[in-house]
Amino acid sequence: MRDTAQSKIYLFALLCAALLFSPLACKRGHSQVAAASVTPTPATKAAPPTPLAIKKAELGDDTTWKPQWDQIVETAVPPEMLSSQVPRDVRRFCPRFYQLDEVDKRAFWAYFFQALAGAEAGLNPRTNVRHTEPEVDKVDDVSHQHIHSEGLLQLTYEDQQRYNCDFNWGADRHLPAHDAGKTILSPENNLRCGINILSNQIITQHKPLFTRTSYWSTLQPGTVSHRIFVKQMTNPPAPCESRTQTTAPISTKKNPAGQTIAER
Repeated sequence: MRDTAQSKIYLFALLCAALLFSPLACKRGHSQVAAASVTPTPATKAAPPTPLAIKKAELGDDTTWKPQWDQIVETAVPPEMLSSQVPRDVRRFCPRFYQLDEVDKRAFWAYFFQALAGAEAGLNPRTNVRHTEPEVDKVDDVSHQHIHSEGLLQLTYEDQQRYNCDFNWGADRHLPAHDAGKTILSPENNLRCGINILSNQIITQHKPLFTRTSYWSTLQPGTVSHRIFVKQMTNPPAPCESRTQTTAPISTKKNPAGQTIAER
């Protein structure tokens, strides 16, 4: 009888201990899992300025590339764009790309997108252009209006669906065309979308970096805008050891809004 009572007391004590400490144990276990699932922010470094950025600095034009945009690009670049899957023509502007560590590869991509933004939008994140050429003057499937190319990389609302971009036409439609509050004009949204587009081209579709079927005419060899892009690629990060590393002069002009842009 005494043994039975003692057994019941013992079992009761164990039950109380379990109820008392299990929440703490669960919480501790959850914290450990959460900590393990956090992706560390990759190391980054500043990319050098493109010729257009240098010219704008000389002229005191503040519609230019911002240092924080390097970090946006470098932290958004997927692992595949740091691997041997990157097409061989990357060596045109970064001969040692495959020998670089990840930090320097990320810096190269930051410079690459700065050059692309220079050729596409004159480094002005609020650029909004409607092209009237028959081959591009079409209706946007999302906005149901004539396509406008917008932001640093001259993107469209259609890209939201095609490339999983963080654009919100429903919110942007109520804002002025050049309003910095538009989701498509956000440098972060625009650059991240551009990375998705380029990754689709060179990783998913296994196409060269420079091809006549690229999303951007600036990456299509033989076009006028491609020649502008090439001029912007003359000051890549030093570890690339590019043969065209010396900064070339660049001619500029004022657009109707009085902004300094690369001359095409």
